[in-house]
Amino acid sequence: MGRRRRSREIALQILYEMEMAQVPPDQAISLVYEHFEAPSSSRPFTENLVMGVVLHRKEIDQLIAAASEHWRIDRMSIVDRNILRIALFEMLHCEDIPPKVSINEAIDLGKTFGTEDSGAFINGILDHMLLELKESRRIPGDRSPS
Repeated sequence: MGRRRRSREIALQILYEMEMAQVPPDQAISLVYEHFEAPSSSRPFTENLVMGVVLHRKEIDQLIAAASEHWRIDRMSIVDRNILRIALFEMLHCEDIPPKVSINEAIDLGKTFGTEDSGAFINGILDHMLLELKESRRIPGDRSPS
C-alpha cells in the first residue's frame, strides 16, 4: 500500500474519532497513533489532511451540501462525509494531486470503509463537484496525472 493511501486511511480514522468522541484534532491524532499502525513516513501527509479539513471544514461542508441533492450532510454516514471532506480538501488545496486521483482514492476508501453503496455515492458527488469547481475556476481544468 502506498504512503499516501495509508495517510488517507489514518486521516479518515482521526476525523472519525474527532466526530465520535468530540475531541480536538491533536487529541484524536495522538489516540489514533497510539492504537493503530501509523508509520512515521505517513504522518506528515496525514496531519496535513486532518488539519486542512479542520481549517476548511465550513467551506468544504457548504460545497458538499450544495452538491448532494436530497442528502443533508448531517444525514450522511460519518465515514462517507469524512471521505468527501478529505477528497475535497485535496482537490481544492493540494495542487500536486490531480483531482481524478483524489476522487479515485476517495471511492476506494468508501468501498473499503463505507457501506455497499458508498463508492457510488462518493463518486457521484465528487464527479459533480469536479465539474463545478472547474467551471468556477476554483481548480485548474488542466490538472492531470503526470
